[in-house]
Amino acid sequence: MSEPSAPRCMETGCAIVGAGPAGLLLGLLLARAGIAVTVLEKHGDFLRDFRGDTIHPSTLEVMHELGLLDGLLALPHTEAPRLHAEIGGRDVTIADFSRLPTRCRFIAFMPQWDFLAFLAQEAARYPNFRLLMQAGVTDLIEEDGRITGLHTVTPDGPMALRARLVLGADGRNSVVREKAGLAIRSFGEPSEVLWMKLSHQPDDPPYTMGHGGPRQGFVMVDRGSTWQCGYVVRKDTFAAIRARGIDAFRAAIAAVSPLPAERMEEVRSFEDVHLLTVRIDRLERWWRPGLLCIGDAAHAMSPIGGFGVNLAIQDAVAAANILAAPLRAGAPSDADLAAVEARRLLPTRATQKLQRMMRGRRRSADAHATRRDGPPAFLRSIARWPILAHLAGRLVGLGFRPEHIRSR
Repeated sequence: MSEPSAPRCMETGCAIVGAGPAGLLLGLLLARAGIAVTVLEKHGDFLRDFRGDTIHPSTLEVMHELGLLDGLLALPHTEAPRLHAEIGGRDVTIADFSRLPTRCRFIAFMPQWDFLAFLAQEAARYPNFRLLMQAGVTDLIEEDGRITGLHTVTPDGPMALRARLVLGADGRNSVVREKAGLAIRSFGEPSEVLWMKLSHQPDDPPYTMGHGGPRQGFVMVDRGSTWQCGYVVRKDTFAAIRARGIDAFRAAIAAVSPLPAERMEEVRSFEDVHLLTVRIDRLERWWRPGLLCIGDAAHAMSPIGGFGVNLAIQDAVAAANILAAPLRAGAPSDADLAAVEARRLLPTRATQKLQRMMRGRRRSADAHATRRDGPPAFLRSIARWPILAHLAGRLVGLGFRPEHIRSR
């Protein structure tokens, strides 16, 4: 019997794991800076539903600085100059982007697969950029305490990819951070979002984000012909919801949704419902020698406010600004990797704190039985003082430390 052949071995300047917004944009920026980049994506395409579709003004400004804004906005999308919520039975503007010092004073809602395909297409214009699809990472290569590459399985068989730097941009369930043994710190109580699609009719209310109660939240994202709707519930309650049956679930949705109750009949069974477990966490340290995590791999975000995609984009810009020159000269030092974390740690902490405020404080199990949860105090304050909607617009639209393109 013949022995299995040894895995192929390839080399690259920077290996980026995960072809999400952070991974593809960082790959584009580093290739643009003259660095050989290989991005690995475990799936065969970008077509996965219920991913973050919000492109904030800060991200649109990055696209403008790269000269890519017009091409991006030529793709099908909807624009929201304000975000709305239903609070106490009335429509309240909870974020107003009209005063932002940016080229685009709106959030663009675009299917994430279109955004990713656009980034991949633009990155592919650089001959030193390579995207490997169906390339799942199985392990890291470590030599003398430094990460020097990774092992991957591709349609052509196993491969060892050597790199001066490995970037983990593979999301909240990151294989890279697991294999690297990076410690994680969690914040708050996890919850769950039950995502579904409902048709978009001409006479529907002009919501981009909605909130209902007493105890659940309901989020609506305008995707043109459909609404992407999220029903927020407490963790580990989906099994009990399923046990009560689809009719009871439709009735619960109708109680918090501003859409007509008959629209809920479009949820034919629980096969039309996608469960997302929501947690907020971040790594205690984002790097090891030869390795760095960014985006959700470094800090998992709640979908509240749509911050996750845009915080990841800002991570990618900061990483390119700091690491492009060291990568051109050789391998980034530990100080270079620590500089990326130091640059992005404050906005990450502040954004996660803001998300916890937006979610509201959880009460004890006994209190749930006797008290009605209303909107968080953060939203009630905005409803009481409309001027705060402009402040919220700045926090949501730009974040706490917007990054700008410096790498050339």
